Amino acid sequence: MKREMLEIYFVMGSNNCKKDPLLVLREALEAGITCFQFREKGEGALTGQAYEKFASDCQQLCAAYQVPFIINDDVNLALKLNADGIHVGQNDLAISTFREQAKGKIIGVSVHNVHDMREAIADGADYVGIGPIYTTQTKKDAQPPTGVTALKTIRKQFNTFPIVAIGGITEANANKVRSAGADGVALISAICHSTQIKTTVENLRRTV
Repeated sequence: MKREMLEIYFVMGSNNCKKDPLLVLREALEAGITCFQFREKGEGALTGQAYEKFASDCQQLCAAYQVPFIINDDVNLALKLNADGIHVGQNDLAISTFREQAKGKIIGVSVHNVHDMREAIADGADYVGIGPIYTTQTKKDAQPPTGVTALKTIRKQFNTFPIVAIGGITEANANKVRSAGADGVALISAICHSTQIKTTVENLRRTV
């Protein structure tokens, strides 16, 4: 996976947005995000046909802007829609299942420390998401924030492996996170709740 694809990595579900989520995604794509992860989880999340329809609509938007479409933690949906990739936790089965059935697709894995990092690489990850870097309200069961310490440690040991940082990242702290070794920043609230998405993404791109 090209590391520049992780630069501005937008993660979103319908319940993260204060207005039409497809409009939010379109604005983010027009503003220049480099990757999109469909993450429909938590209170108020869509299910069933509505869930699949929303995913498909997001995928079509991403295709129109030639931005990779990644699905969070749902191997079956990723295979059904022929998504560009999947992002999972430390789940060997999901990684091997997806890899067997979807040759050449992108696999991202969430990691929290050097041990997780080694396992993710051994399991065949194409990139990792490290976090939460800072406190986040988006994921209720998130582990304690690591700050940039773990990120620096992991980058030092794995100096070329693609890394995106996630968790409480904003326009104000993105530069610090990039300086600590992340190839890119993954954001939910910073974009979903922005009243000026174009400006927000432009500011984030200046940290690249």
